[in-house]
Parts: sequence; structure tokens; C-alpha cells
Amino acid sequence: MHGPTQLFTVIALVSLPTVMYGGYALMGVMRDRKLTEHQRAMFRAGHAHAGVLLILALVALQILSRTTLPDTTLWITCFLLLFGILAQSGGFFLHLIPNRGKLGGRVTSAGAVFLAATMLLTAYGVAFP
Repeated sequence: MHGPTQLFTVIALVSLPTVMYGGYALMGVMRDRKLTEHQRAMFRAGHAHAGVLLILALVALQILSRTTLPDTTLWITCFLLLFGILAQSGGFFLHLIPNRGKLGGRVTSAGAVFLAATMLLTAYGVAFP
């Protein structure tokens, strides 16, 4: 492993403790009952998506490191993966802010598009070595 896949694997691994802390914070939010039911649901969804997508990132980066895609394509794919994860999970957290629901939905949707592009580029790298 080298270059972008190595760097982004380190970023994903270092990010995992932040998601773990988010789980701890989620327990406090649930206990204190300071958020509405909708806000708690969005917090849960954002936290869950962040954790699952980081695991997806680690798997995708391992697969990408074994492809023969050019470095430029690897950099683009890794950045799409990073921005996709941040947008997909971050959009749910934007729902916690009053009157920002539409923005949260758009950010989450953009993240889904970035992640879909990442998976298609990864599949291309596997299918056409």
C-alpha cells in the first residue's frame, strides 16, 4: 500500500475514535433528553452512517490498493470517498440545526452520489486491471 490509499487508510483509522466518542456522546444525549425525538433520530442516523461508512472505506481502500488504477484516479477516488462519508453522515447532523432540514437532505444526497462514484471507480479498477 502506498500513496493515496495509504494516506486515506490512516485518515480512516484515526477517524474511528471520533465515531467511538460519538457513541459515548449519543448515550449522554439520550439520557439527558435535551433533543427532540426527530433530533435524536438524526443524531443516531449520522453516527451510524459514520461508523458503517468508515468500515466501508477501509474495505474499499484495501481493494483500491490492489488495483492498477493510475495515481490521479486513486487520488480522485479517495477524495470522493472522504467527502462522501463526511457529507452522507454530516447531512444527518445538519438536521439537528433548526430550519436546516433541506440543507441536511441535500448534503446527505450529495454524499450518496460521491460514494456511488467511489464504488463505481473501485469496481472499474477491479474489473479492468
